[in-house]
Amino acid sequence: MPNPHLSILVVDDAKFSSAMIRRALSQAGYQDLRFASSAAEAIKLLEERPASVLLADWLMPEMNGLELTEQVRQHDEMSNHYTYVILLTGKEGENVLHEAFDSGVDDFISKAVMNEQLVPRVYAADRLCNTLQRLLQENRLLTENISSLEQRNLIDPLTGLGNSRYLHQKMLDSLRQVESRGGALCYLLIGLQDERELHQQHGGNFHNELLTGAARRLQQLVRPLDVLVRLDESHFGLITLLTDLQECSPSSFKRLHDGINLKAFKTSEGFISLKAGISLVGLDVKGLPCTPEQIISHAEKLLPESHTSGRVTAMRLPHAN
Repeated sequence: MPNPHLSILVVDDAKFSSAMIRRALSQAGYQDLRFASSAAEAIKLLEERPASVLLADWLMPEMNGLELTEQVRQHDEMSNHYTYVILLTGKEGENVLHEAFDSGVDDFISKAVMNEQLVPRVYAADRLCNTLQRLLQENRLLTENISSLEQRNLIDPLTGLGNSRYLHQKMLDSLRQVESRGGALCYLLIGLQDERELHQQHGGNFHNELLTGAARRLQQLVRPLDVLVRLDESHFGLITLLTDLQECSPSSFKRLHDGINLKAFKTSEGFISLKAGISLVGLDVKGLPCTPEQIISHAEKLLPESHTSGRVTAMRLPHAN
């Protein structure tokens, strides 16, 4: 049975299409239906009250469905909510799938078969939304419980990430793993270049809000087993274990660099863009023995070059001749 109180927002500039969707979803038992005729109107409605499912036309004037999805994802970051996005489109083909999913779309329905697929797809989204919201709640509780680890001085209380001491412990563990099992270790230092200026301009509350948003963004971009930490007011660190040292290259982490630099953060002061540099240091068993302090020092020396060039800077240990 559908959840009649599932919050659904429909965004379509065509009145006929909106009327058809309203009729189909109402007949299926859904009661919490809202409609917007443009992406801008939809964003205002979401700011007033989040939706569990967003149904949007891919092709709309001023802002299309993909651009709307990106803004919805930014809004989700701020509100610790997940909106299940379904696009309605007349486009076909595998490239369409890749383009939609890369932009954060969860599903899409071809307009050619919308009469048959609309309600079943919303049913599926209905079931997934319950799971997603439960996981978000569990994650919130986990973050609260993790704060108890502050007594051991391993956790950053603002973001819930590990701190520099935690990084040191995990890097020692990772170096031992490389020594015993092979593979490669890659350490990334992420520096927020204009953090101090933004702090002075907007104040401490905004600063904490921005750092929390950056931490959430980074958590979305890294792999589940990677070790992500907040080192200080403007730096994050990341340890990732790879099968081969060749994978520890700037191209492997371009998505991480772009995710911080090219997508603005939604804050109480509006959308704020950050400039971030990333340096990385990689080594395999040939680079041992090596200490965490040495790896961290190499990354710190490389970071200014990344700030200057706007690219990820890299070093592999031992140094190539």
